Amino acid sequence: MAANRYFRRESTGMKHETKITREQMVELLNEDLAREYQAIIAYTVYSQTIKGAAFTDIAGELAIHAGEELAHALLIAKQIDYFNGKPTTIPKEVKTSDKAEDMLRFDLENEKQTIINYRARIRQAEELGEFALSEVLRTIIAQEQEHLTDLADALGIDNPNFSE
Repeated sequence: MAANRYFRRESTGMKHETKITREQMVELLNEDLAREYQAIIAYTVYSQTIKGAAFTDIAGELAIHAGEELAHALLIAKQIDYFNGKPTTIPKEVKTSDKAEDMLRFDLENEKQTIINYRARIRQAEELGEFALSEVLRTIIAQEQEHLTDLADALGIDNPNFSE
């Protein structure tokens, strides 16, 4: 994962900072944008193909999520443009299944990874002194956490505990 190259490292009690460049931020934001495209496609397809009485309510929620992910993509593309970069046009791969629970688990895992990435991106933006970007990302991450909770609820499981 490219993002790992830009984390602040600590060893033997001494901080060693690896400050990312604006060009590297564009690269990372484009990875995030590709993940947002993936989410738009997945939520659009899943919301229309998920079957079963138990999933009627979540299908409507997934359609709402698709629109929210589009809003995220627009925000990320705008930030890439701010950094004088070119937004990607290629989504990450979308997994499909005929099983409703599989689709929800795919979405849950994607949301989890997105939250991990945006947490790192917030730290990186602040390291660059790009506080407006970190505020945009905080808004997005709050909604991504809501998506994660919706998916966990639909699966009848607790929110996943995860750390970076």
